[in-house]
Amino acid sequence: MNEQWHLLRPDEALQSLNSKRSGLTETEAKSRLLYYGPNELKGKKKTPPILVFLRQFLSPLIYVLLVAAVISIVVEHFIDAGVIMGVLLLNAAIGFIQETRAERAMEALIQIAAPKAKVRRDGRVRLIPAREIIPGDILLLETGDRVPADARLIEISNLKVTEAMLTGESMPVDKRTEALREEVPMAERKNMVHMGTIVTYGRATAMAVRTGMVTDIGKIATAIQEIKPEKTPLQKSISKLSRYILILFLGICALLVVVGLLKGMEWLEVFLLAVAAAVSAIPEGLPAVVTVVLAVGMRIMARRNAIIRKLVAVETLGSATVICSDKTGTLTLNEMTVQRLYVDGQLIEVTGEGYVPRGEFRRNGQRVSPENEPTLTLLLRIGSLCNDALLTRRENDECCDIFGDPTEGALLVAATKAGMNKEKLEKTFPRLDEIPFQSEKQYMATLHPRDGGRVAYVKGAVERLLSLSKYIMKEDGVAPLAEADAKAIMEANTSLAKQALRVIATAYVELPSEVEDLKDEDIRGNLVFVGLAGMADPPREETKEAVRLCQQAGIKVVMITGDHKLTAESIAHQLNLPPGKTVTGVELQQMSDDKLLSQIENISVFARIEPLHKLRIVNALKSHGHVVAMTGDGVNDAPALKAADIGIAMGITGTDVAKEGSDMILADDNFSSVVAAVEEGRVIFNRLRNVIFFLLSTNLGELLALVLTILFIGKAPLLAVQIIWINLVTDTAVDIPLGLEPKVGDELKQPPRHPKVGLIFPGLLLRICFLATLMGVGIFLIFNWAQARMSLEEARTIAFCSMVAFEWFRAFNARSDEYTVFRLGFLRNHWLLLSIPVAIMLQLAVVYVPFLQAAFGTVPIGIDKWGIALLAGGALFVIEETRKVFLPRLFSLGKWRPLREANA
Repeated sequence: MNEQWHLLRPDEALQSLNSKRSGLTETEAKSRLLYYGPNELKGKKKTPPILVFLRQFLSPLIYVLLVAAVISIVVEHFIDAGVIMGVLLLNAAIGFIQETRAERAMEALIQIAAPKAKVRRDGRVRLIPAREIIPGDILLLETGDRVPADARLIEISNLKVTEAMLTGESMPVDKRTEALREEVPMAERKNMVHMGTIVTYGRATAMAVRTGMVTDIGKIATAIQEIKPEKTPLQKSISKLSRYILILFLGICALLVVVGLLKGMEWLEVFLLAVAAAVSAIPEGLPAVVTVVLAVGMRIMARRNAIIRKLVAVETLGSATVICSDKTGTLTLNEMTVQRLYVDGQLIEVTGEGYVPRGEFRRNGQRVSPENEPTLTLLLRIGSLCNDALLTRRENDECCDIFGDPTEGALLVAATKAGMNKEKLEKTFPRLDEIPFQSEKQYMATLHPRDGGRVAYVKGAVERLLSLSKYIMKEDGVAPLAEADAKAIMEANTSLAKQALRVIATAYVELPSEVEDLKDEDIRGNLVFVGLAGMADPPREETKEAVRLCQQAGIKVVMITGDHKLTAESIAHQLNLPPGKTVTGVELQQMSDDKLLSQIENISVFARIEPLHKLRIVNALKSHGHVVAMTGDGVNDAPALKAADIGIAMGITGTDVAKEGSDMILADDNFSSVVAAVEEGRVIFNRLRNVIFFLLSTNLGELLALVLTILFIGKAPLLAVQIIWINLVTDTAVDIPLGLEPKVGDELKQPPRHPKVGLIFPGLLLRICFLATLMGVGIFLIFNWAQARMSLEEARTIAFCSMVAFEWFRAFNARSDEYTVFRLGFLRNHWLLLSIPVAIMLQLAVVYVPFLQAAFGTVPIGIDKWGIALLAGGALFVIEETRKVFLPRLFSLGKWRPLREANA
């Protein structure tokens, strides 16, 4: 089938598909439906829910925990087994919910197709299900319709179509029927309409040329299905950590079995020791704590307008090295604003942003009152009356929204800033007739009564209105339009265009009172040229600071837009984006993948980009090892959002497809919220590292104490049930508050973490080994001293309490690997300060409550014995905090980059 329909004339397109303006016959339509298939987007085959649920258990750490649960059942520790299984089921349920949400993206895409469509068959107009449309069908489109298939326009009447969902172009596109002479990007195929786009003005007759999965939106659907999801950095880190724990678990168990048998111990006793080793080696609470930390991070991000849809995506932002951002509505306000006016041969600046009607008019920096400037007043009046837009208030009296065309809305807001009220103006100058805007005419005109006669107000393209003008409005009245005047106007137009402003000209013509119907002949050659209005979608003020913070954090910001190159470059300059090339969609299309890979690092702006271009850009950046965050709002963004390491959809302007396919949704469509989420992502990753450090250092300390006492004393310092208590009660009471540690404040001053650097890095391993050794040796020495002087039960109770005390103090050490608790603020982590007293009360209950004594094998101990436990834990705390004062970066080896790259 011909793919270059935009290059064919209407009759040639009809002939190519053996169709005609009266439509296909019903017989032919049925035959073609069998050949082409239904006009619908096909979804990927769904994974059964039970398999999605079971998939949550496919992790080495989960395997280890399952083994621990089985061992607990074997030794009749049913409560322990129940707790472990409860943790596993909770995590599986959360993962199941998140994964099933992600699979809705394709379903949302399918719903975009119009359910019904008007076609002409056998010369009659019929309303049929959109799925029955086939290539060759004659479609009838009017304002408000959703286009049911890709189609070649045959006849039009003032047709405008919103294609932002496909092309990223924020303005409605004026359509025409003439054949194009050369290959152009999708956004410039003015004689085509595309499935899923919306007719915002006018009507048209078109011939369907592509249906179903071969439409442009169908190609996007195919791209979504073909993208294979990759593991996030957090998933990779947890997977790697799980393997380490599994190896450690098997190694320690094997060592204990060998040592136990060499010491002449019984097989049963060796087995029970292996169980104790298994329990101490496995951080049973790790999955639960990771889930809680991420969930809390989600709530914090939501308060900062970043809604996280997938738990594992929370920390991915923290390692982002590139943010690919849409321009319209994210870097900018998505609210066209008049910024410059040209009247009386002078430029006037208009202050204020967006649709809020507050601002000033300034000439050469001095404030101007429009009521004292007749030409300026007339320009603004024309802009308000020759206008179909309405200025409306948002909910809760927040100002303001525009109902109608954004360009007309900008003119209306500018007039309102001068104190003009459109409703009052329309009562004074009611509209009697109009000539609607048509792309062929390039102007709009309205007829109004004035001073007993009539006046036509006109706005449109500069060159067009200039060619229709005979006079010019000046400060001292109307004068003939001289060649010098026309030259000055065109120079002003060029100057404004170079500032990436969209320029609209205004003019008027006085007519006799008997004129009731406005005709083109009344306009041509008789206009009085008034002035120019230059408008643009301005960058958000807060975005400039957000871009600066990104540069400080080592994150590159790349602008990707469907707008023109000049506009994109102007916004990039205003935002101080990093220097780099600007590449258009046409240039990108001509680049090979290898050439794109070689140049991608030097490109900072992509303009006039088509849907699948974004996917190439994301893949090229990822090939360079970047962690890519991608923002988007339309269906055109869905494949890139899914392919990016984290896809960010717009909450206000975003389509359901973009939202369902994303990892995160911006509630306010604001780029600064992305940067806030990046900061929070880094904070969350630091929290997870703190928790990992705490769990592994305490568990390794338990293992070391167990190995040393078995090796040198032949007895276990702790019972398996006591180790379970430490790991599931004491640890949990402390590690969750550690996961709520407030941010330090320097997160965006650090470089991005390299994707290959996970939760565990060499410096952290050294720190774990250092403190675990001190802890293990300490417990060994305490137990060795106690078992020689008192009963085994009392010695184990002292060792048990010493281990718990070590953990209480270790929690404060774990808040940072560089800063002391006094630098962080001893009282800042309120949750930790509340949890430690709770942990103390629980430990006292285990030691002194009779039925708990029986369950946990403890006996009451005196205050002097508690002094030993607290003194040991306090000494370790002092050692680590002193190290932070004198050697704060001692354990930072490989924290941000792999050792090989760090040394390169």
